[in-house]
Amino acid sequence: MSLQVLILAVSAACCLGFGFVLQQNAAQRAPLNDFLSPRLLLDLMKVPRWLGGLGLMVAGMALGAIALGHGEISLVEPLLATNLLFAMALSRRQTKQPLGRQGWAGLALLAGGVTAFIVAGQPTGGSAISDPVRHWLIIGAMVGLALLLTTYAKRSRLSSGPALLAVAAGLLYGVQDALTRVSGQRFSEGGLVELLTGWQPYAVLALGVTGLVLVQSAFETASLRMSLPALTAAQPLAGIACGVGFLGDQLRTDAGALAWEAAGLAAIVVGIILLGLHPAMPCGAAVREPARKLQPS
Repeated sequence: MSLQVLILAVSAACCLGFGFVLQQNAAQRAPLNDFLSPRLLLDLMKVPRWLGGLGLMVAGMALGAIALGHGEISLVEPLLATNLLFAMALSRRQTKQPLGRQGWAGLALLAGGVTAFIVAGQPTGGSAISDPVRHWLIIGAMVGLALLLTTYAKRSRLSSGPALLAVAAGLLYGVQDALTRVSGQRFSEGGLVELLTGWQPYAVLALGVTGLVLVQSAFETASLRMSLPALTAAQPLAGIACGVGFLGDQLRTDAGALAWEAAGLAAIVVGIILLGLHPAMPCGAAVREPARKLQPS
């Protein structure tokens, strides 16, 4: 792993983590009748705090895209999952809660899991698989699962809905990361004309906007404890599946390496859950009238 990729990916995680916290601070006061509607984004655009969070998120995605251009998605995605560490740092500043055993355990599991997966798997680049059927099967499975989760979330938006929406958004963001890498490759090979004549950049934009609506709807109806861990866990798993599935990323496949890779991914997920449920994370959304409009703050 190059130092450049490490710095880019961790910087992206920092921007994403801070951005998610600021967005949730604003979205929790949005009117509930904007749930899963593009109107939610129009309302939130009036709130400076949300715009600041969106700016950090966009910066994080841009840095992540540059990292994906220099490293394998199976390497970059676990590093991006550390955004929860930065979200925790900002949330702790707001809530004044100490880390305690749960926080330190979550931090150790997340950092150790990322390290174990990268060291054991030793992700390397390979030739992308040209079979379009395989591309669409994997992308279709991710998008289809996200659609199914969103459908169920509509029926239980104030109970399990936010977590389901966050998982759906994470799946879409994982696919978006994979297609961002493909778009970067097309641009490097043929310039702007080659990029704009492919479907990938338009899919990246559509996935980004759709994921943003899902994430803000999750932030609107529940605390970071319910939404951010699910989002953070789903995105790297989807990205790695795309990387290995059709982008040509290669991981070590001997028995020992596979065991450590699985253990690393499991540690990442458990660490994310422990940090996400930590008392430092805001525990509830503000009480508001369903039709009340947002006030700038």
